[in-house]
Amino acid sequence: MTWTAPQITRRDMPTAAGEREMLQGWLDWHRDTLLAKCTGLTPEQLVEASAPPSTLTLLGLVRHLALVERSWFRERFTGEEIEDLYDLDRNIDADFDDADPAGAEADLATLRAEIEAADAAVKGRGLDETFVHERTGKELNLRWIYVHMIEEYARHNGHADLLRERIDGATGD
Repeated sequence: MTWTAPQITRRDMPTAAGEREMLQGWLDWHRDTLLAKCTGLTPEQLVEASAPPSTLTLLGLVRHLALVERSWFRERFTGEEIEDLYDLDRNIDADFDDADPAGAEADLATLRAEIEAADAAVKGRGLDETFVHERTGKELNLRWIYVHMIEEYARHNGHADLLRERIDGATGD
């Protein structure tokens, strides 16, 4: 039997909650949305560039967001010194360009693991806690990261909507 991306039950988005719960809830909803867009697809479908001339793929988005989760929450905010997921020195777009159907199952597992690690890294940390961005020198706080991550997922989920519809006609939230 051919592996396909597993079914995901999307968590409900919060409707009336405190700030931290609202931010976490919306981020979780968008994380789940990306994974839901991959549900039932084969590795070959996940690497299908379905909106020519763009080479953007669902698996490329999965790999990119794993990288983004790691870099914002763990590397930048908590200062963890961990290896890059991809060889960005060789190719700055390796997260997108090196998506391979043979690695699809592992790449989806990596995204899930990075989400868990990101959540664990900031558990109990205050939204007002700050860090200095290494490239810009600007002081940012954890709240900024949450808002940015929601924006990042929302933008890429729009891409995922179009990619999925071109692959098999599936539409939805």
